[in-house]
Amino acid sequence: MITSQKALEIILDNTQDFGIEEVPFLESLGRVLKEDIKADRNFPPFNRVSMDGIAILYDTFAKGQKDFYVENIQAAGSKQVTLKEDINCIEVMTGAVLPRHTNTVIPYELVIIKNGMATIDTKNVINGQNIHPEGKDRKTNDVLIRRNGIISPAEIGILATVGKSTVKVAKQPSVLIISTGDELVEVAEQPKAYQIRKSNVYNLVSLLENLNIKADTKHITDDKLVLKKKIEQFLINYDVLLFSGAVSKGKFDYLPEVLDELGVEKKFHKVKQRPGKPFWFGHTVPLGVSEQGENKSKKTIVFAFPGNPVSTFVGCVKYFYPWYKKSVDIVFENHQKAILAEDFTFKPALTYFLQVRLENKKGLLIAVPITGNGSGDLANLANADAFLELPDDRNEFKTGEVFPLITYR
Repeated sequence: MITSQKALEIILDNTQDFGIEEVPFLESLGRVLKEDIKADRNFPPFNRVSMDGIAILYDTFAKGQKDFYVENIQAAGSKQVTLKEDINCIEVMTGAVLPRHTNTVIPYELVIIKNGMATIDTKNVINGQNIHPEGKDRKTNDVLIRRNGIISPAEIGILATVGKSTVKVAKQPSVLIISTGDELVEVAEQPKAYQIRKSNVYNLVSLLENLNIKADTKHITDDKLVLKKKIEQFLINYDVLLFSGAVSKGKFDYLPEVLDELGVEKKFHKVKQRPGKPFWFGHTVPLGVSEQGENKSKKTIVFAFPGNPVSTFVGCVKYFYPWYKKSVDIVFENHQKAILAEDFTFKPALTYFLQVRLENKKGLLIAVPITGNGSGDLANLANADAFLELPDDRNEFKTGEVFPLITYR
């Protein structure tokens, strides 16, 4: 049995590159950018008027002139006009290009316009005011967004601004989530007294949707031959298989045996942690190129979590999330920590993922233990916000101590 830290190291040593694809920019939200986005021209692309008002030549005002004849209007989106007479002004709108032969904008609030004459009603005018100079924000070819970040609504706006109608993003792995067990029925069904509705599979579906991964789902009954036949095909068709259940010591927990018979290389089975001790991880063995020229170098990664709901849940956020982020080159370092709110004791020498409710007190993140009824207590997940990761080298944890935090809200 290995430690939780070692299990994560092994998992991160088995990441996959799924390649790059180009998608319409509006479909890239939440995806991982795989190209630097550069400015296709200066930002702003012209001297931009930043307030509605009048544009003047500052030297004229500095000489004492307060009244300016309005000789033209410069609207946003219209071609640049030119001030013909130094003693005149041009009305300008926010977002418009600054008229030629002007260099200062006075807002309407400080101007009185009557009968085509604009009178400046202030002495406080600064040369060049209320103008956003061309190229002040970014220059042509400046990098606006660096690759390997997650595309948010802010990035969508930048993509549109520079004319990136399509954008290169990391391909998502094809993922299949598999539940096992004769006791499980569909959500809409009425379970018999000895049955329960499926829930783990939908927890996993939702957790993967947070990563913008659309996973398929399947259910297999506790029949070894059926399990083996179906998994053999799944290993060919998918990049990643996520199992929930059938990895413990029960008579119908066939999964480790089946995976071994199918030639899936086990990297570890059982982790020194609670919940989730029976966790199994491995991958298919790449075969290179077959005699027929078929590429069989792809590895299919297998995460097999124990069937109790909290075990499956913590396994996904603790292990699958970092694996995925490293696979697509997202920089992943979990530095989140929280302060334990009260004394807590856990006797086995295992890493313990304590469910906690988070509170912010005077800028400090406090973790309040929410003890449930074990790894089968699905409802307790809704009462908590995160897992506080307690180390396996001791069993008493004191109020005020700080420990790593895995959030899921």
